[in-house]
Amino acid sequence: MHGPAHTPYDGSAQPFTIGLHQLDLKDWIEIDGNLVPYLAEKRRLFGLHGEKIFVEEPGTAQAQKEVLDLLSNHLVEHYPAHYVRNGENIGIMGWDEMIPLGKADAPFLHRAAKLVQEDLVLMRKDDARGWHLAAASLSFPSSWTLLEKFGRPMEEIHAPVPDFGTGTRNAGLISRMFDNLRPDRSVYRMNWSLQPDGNLYHPLSSHQKGARYTDEDIVAQSFVRVERQTLRKLPASGDILFTIRIHLDPVATLKKHPECRAVAEAFAAQLLSLNEAQAQYKGIIAIRDRLIDALNAL
Repeated sequence: MHGPAHTPYDGSAQPFTIGLHQLDLKDWIEIDGNLVPYLAEKRRLFGLHGEKIFVEEPGTAQAQKEVLDLLSNHLVEHYPAHYVRNGENIGIMGWDEMIPLGKADAPFLHRAAKLVQEDLVLMRKDDARGWHLAAASLSFPSSWTLLEKFGRPMEEIHAPVPDFGTGTRNAGLISRMFDNLRPDRSVYRMNWSLQPDGNLYHPLSSHQKGARYTDEDIVAQSFVRVERQTLRKLPASGDILFTIRIHLDPVATLKKHPECRAVAEAFAAQLLSLNEAQAQYKGIIAIRDRLIDALNAL
């Protein structure tokens, strides 16, 4: 059991803020020892829920191809121990599937998502909807479903998030940030939530998720779900690629953190600081007090 890779609940990021950081493109994609298990889980989920995992609007194929080309070049350059280009295919160390880069039946964006642990979402701007979700390969949703967000404008996508709905200051800031993003200046942000199991595929609503906790030891049944999100403006299409990388750690792994006490105290303080709407959104209203006590005991 390793300590968590990212701890945005340690006071380094405030929940329910945009919290953008400059992204060095060499760090665009995160590859770790779980690459093959994540790819296997993506394949399994696509077999079960294919139409819920990949969506595309007509007219997005060229932008999807742009993503596949950018991503495959990046992986071969930065992770040569994991990725090898073989003609018009990419091979992945320890994995049994070659990913074709040229003509093939599978859509380009979905092929790109089969290379990495990240989910990939393509955002496009038009006159009718502004920035909206135009295509996506999303195997690991965090309390939402792709079909409910597909084709929807950004403000509607964020409507359930406290302080991010239509007309809010944050909604305006996000729209301007998307407009001003440049191909040479990508950004990233972190987000966290809690869940009562270790499943990467988590479309359950916050209410459904919260109802699954039991009276058993709260630490043993709690997992921290960290989302590392990047935003990159595509130079040719002008669309924006949104990547979502899920890190899932049992709360107990905080014991492995070199600064366990400070991180646990900061996490408890962050849980305590959430207002009721925020705690409801994160699905932790019923367990918050128990979890704070447990973190303080760590």
